Amino acid sequence: MPEPTDINSPEAAQTPGGSSGHGKEDSVVNGHKEGEPNPFAEYMWMENEEEYNRQVEEELLEQEFLERCFQEMLEEEDQDWFIPARDLPLGVGQIQQQFGGLSVSDGNTEDIVRKSSLNPEAKEFVPGVKY
Repeated sequence: MPEPTDINSPEAAQTPGGSSGHGKEDSVVNGHKEGEPNPFAEYMWMENEEEYNRQVEEELLEQEFLERCFQEMLEEEDQDWFIPARDLPLGVGQIQQQFGGLSVSDGNTEDIVRKSSLNPEAKEFVPGVKY
């Protein structure tokens, strides 16, 4: 079995596939001359199209996952916060305004106690218990 020859050796130039070095023709690689830019350079990403598709799909899934997590976080935060306009039934806002207008005055408490018809010595009222 013959030993493989070095591609740069003079014997390679004499083989049927080898060339004799510098001639009038420039060497042609992949269908274009060596000095010219590759006309298919912009399509070279298609060489690894499956890997590219997998990477883009991963990025889209990650983005969708992050959006879902963010939305869930906002929903949980909304549930934790008490917002009267949202959480109270209609009409309660009016009651809150009325309560805001009420006040307790400490100045006339003695007058109120003197004019009261309640018995201060009475037992405490407990619903459902008969005395």
